[in-house]
Amino acid sequence: MPTLIDKEFGTITIRRSVKAQSVRMRVAPDGTLRISTPLYTPMLYIRRLIGTSRGQLRALLAQHQVAAIPLSDGMQIGKSHSLIVREGDRLQVERHGQHISVTLPPGMTLDEAATTTTVREAIIAALRIEAKSYLPKRLSYLAADLGYTYDKVRFSHASGRWGSCSSNGTISLNIALMKLPFELIDYVLVHELAHTQQMNHSPTFWELVARGDPQFKQHRKVLKSQTPSV
Repeated sequence: MPTLIDKEFGTITIRRSVKAQSVRMRVAPDGTLRISTPLYTPMLYIRRLIGTSRGQLRALLAQHQVAAIPLSDGMQIGKSHSLIVREGDRLQVERHGQHISVTLPPGMTLDEAATTTTVREAIIAALRIEAKSYLPKRLSYLAADLGYTYDKVRFSHASGRWGSCSSNGTISLNIALMKLPFELIDYVLVHELAHTQQMNHSPTFWELVARGDPQFKQHRKVLKSQTPSV
């Protein structure tokens, strides 16, 4: 199936079908966007539709991310936070140091939509703190070690990919990286640094990745089983 690359949403898969009567947008199980269209829908029309539907697409991704969170008492959040659940008179979610404290009134559970949405907001805040503390320093170290330069770092959480690199050298990193083992984080950082020299996935690009991560093939395979959702 053909794909297109969007600066915000990453790889979007296009599925053309003779049975399709209209354009349909959805989130695939791996967290990426898929667009189903009638057989002869012009790619220019699809690109324009994406541009005018960004709010809707962000909402679709957010819904997928909420549904994908298996919340449980004591679960680890990122590298240094944990989720603590207790009973109380009303729903309350607070972050105290490295703990996200959830107070549930009688009859309310963690898997209810209202609870999940509120807790997710606290999780995003915690992961953003961790990401801003760790990722720029690690990226700077790897860049210096491997001889790369880049312009600046940005953070996101509504993207369908772990990271990206723009033509002007801006590297965008998903705060969900903090859920991954450190070796997978390094793979993503090396991958994006390699894009500062090769804005493609040519053999030369993968040679650059291998220089920074000799086990990149294994790490790439494992990463495909993960979803960049918070």
